[in-house]
Amino acid sequence: MKQAISDFVSKYKFVMIVFAVGLLLMILPDARDKEKINIVEETAVLQEENMEQKLSDILSFIKGAGQVQVMLSYVSGQETIYQTDRNMSQGEKSQNEKVDTVTVTDSERNQNGLIQRIDPPVCMGAVIVCQGADNPSVKLAIVEAVTKITGLSTDKISVLKMK
Repeated sequence: MKQAISDFVSKYKFVMIVFAVGLLLMILPDARDKEKINIVEETAVLQEENMEQKLSDILSFIKGAGQVQVMLSYVSGQETIYQTDRNMSQGEKSQNEKVDTVTVTDSERNQNGLIQRIDPPVCMGAVIVCQGADNPSVKLAIVEAVTKITGLSTDKISVLKMK
């Protein structure tokens, strides 16, 4: 039995090597795709945190505001809209619409969807805590600035006094 196995291995060793390399190559693209997805998710979280930090920095320059901390809540995160191709076909009694995502192949033969646009995160509300919140003119200036930056209405923005 051992002799038959060793004869089989020696006779087909190159075929087995090619098969093993093929399996390895089929597995590798999946690992790269998962890494890309993780990078995109991490980037979206960093952009949201970066928005809060930038807003805090800008608001701290308002006269009388003092130290400022900002927290934004989001309805949805950043959304990527891909270009699609719509094909209409008519049957005897009905119409069918087929929607396909347009893909682009790069030099490494990776296929990615063609991005039509990237929609920014949609804010739901904002809480701003600052040292000068007891001054009505400072509070009004902060609310106006946050309204202009985020597109939120004034009833969705709270400005509170910092300890």
